[in-house]
Amino acid sequence: MVRGGHLDVAILGTYEVAETGDLANWSTGPKGVPAVGGAMDLVHGAKRVAVITDHVTKDGKPKLVKRCSLPLTGVACVTRVYTSLAVLDIEGGRFVLREKLPSMSVEQLQAVTGAELVLPDQIGDLVAPEV
Repeated sequence: MVRGGHLDVAILGTYEVAETGDLANWSTGPKGVPAVGGAMDLVHGAKRVAVITDHVTKDGKPKLVKRCSLPLTGVACVTRVYTSLAVLDIEGGRFVLREKLPSMSVEQLQAVTGAELVLPDQIGDLVAPEV
């Protein structure tokens, strides 16, 4: 299924996403074993790749960056990013802001994003569904 290109979409977590759509979602860490796992197959076998992640690391550093500093899982493979603060599309090598938390200004969001945000004419409110 995966290697045959039969998946419409793959949804993955990540450590970093670059504005070009590069994905870094694995790390050997201080005691880790170098193994990318099945994510590499998923990003190359799916027609679209979406990422779900916190907007920043536990240390408050951006996960959305100009260039990934960690080993890449895939190059130019991510098309949409859902974070804890916003929804962004990757178009033309840039993060295009589609939705953001209504309580956060564009300036505040830009301050915690490691690459420039493209602002379309309309930006929707990101509203979490009620459980």
